Amino acid sequence: MRNSKIAGIGHYVPDNVVTNKDLEKLMDTSDEWIRERTGIVERRYFTEGVDTTANMGAEASRRALQMANLEAKDVDMIIFATLSPDYVFPGSGVIMQRELGLKEIPALDVRNQCSGFIYALSVGDQFIKTGMYNNVLVVGAEIHSTGLEFSDRGRGVSVIFGDGAGAVVLSPSESNDKGILSTHLHADGEFAEELAVTAPNSNKKERLTHEMLDDGSVYPYMNGNLVFKHAVTRFPEVINEALEKNGYQPSDVDLLVPHQANLRITSYIQQKMGLPAEKVMSNIHKYGNTTAASVPIALSEAYQEGRIKEGDLVCLAAFGSGFTWASALIRW
Repeated sequence: MRNSKIAGIGHYVPDNVVTNKDLEKLMDTSDEWIRERTGIVERRYFTEGVDTTANMGAEASRRALQMANLEAKDVDMIIFATLSPDYVFPGSGVIMQRELGLKEIPALDVRNQCSGFIYALSVGDQFIKTGMYNNVLVVGAEIHSTGLEFSDRGRGVSVIFGDGAGAVVLSPSESNDKGILSTHLHADGEFAEELAVTAPNSNKKERLTHEMLDDGSVYPYMNGNLVFKHAVTRFPEVINEALEKNGYQPSDVDLLVPHQANLRITSYIQQKMGLPAEKVMSNIHKYGNTTAASVPIALSEAYQEGRIKEGDLVCLAAFGSGFTWASALIRW
């Protein structure tokens, strides 16, 4: 079976920059508190009437296609990862398909939150490996800012998240020694409600009630200590799983691109893996946590900054709601 490779990559973030100082006006928080606990300085929020989850994904996709020297008509399949789709249904994949002017090709939506992009990447990889498709567009896009509680009750979560999109074009690799070497996916539903938005839901006679609005269940809940504890365990596990599968050591990695959840988590992973700072991509200070968009945005920026060159060994890793966690090892 053939390998797939990242033939093109691109990202898009909204123009609207929201600083920690801006959030101080909305809730009892401070720039110092946010920086110390998350590493975040600013994030991007969408502009109504300009940005949507699907059209941000489309713009990131156009940039990825341009790098791959392909046109939208060359795409055989769309895989769209998001927890914040344009509508409850249909999925954002078909809306982005329409945005790109494509007809009839399959569009699959993936709902694995922070691990969504790597899950989606693994699906696209399999379609290319089997020879079914040649060019697969894999997208992660999020608009969090419309679903956050900007109050003292919601401050612990609302300061973390931002909006944006990233995309890659997967195509067949010319060499079995290059491209995506392996992907590794895991989940543990025991902790499903520890990082979740539980309303609206289909378990009630009415999917959305005034009670849900009043009790805050329409907003994200996070058991921060538990999430941190599991993240710092699962990240190194899944990174080492990918390295061991392919016969490599942490010192062989040229760049680690982790999901941008929290700077303290990223710093812990760096220390645990014994990697110097220049081998770990971090841009959470600029964008906050963009869940499914986090890894492709970071990967795209790393490439633009010249931190990835041909032949480099690049590892992607993520952990988040579900709990889910995943990794991908790539020979660029």
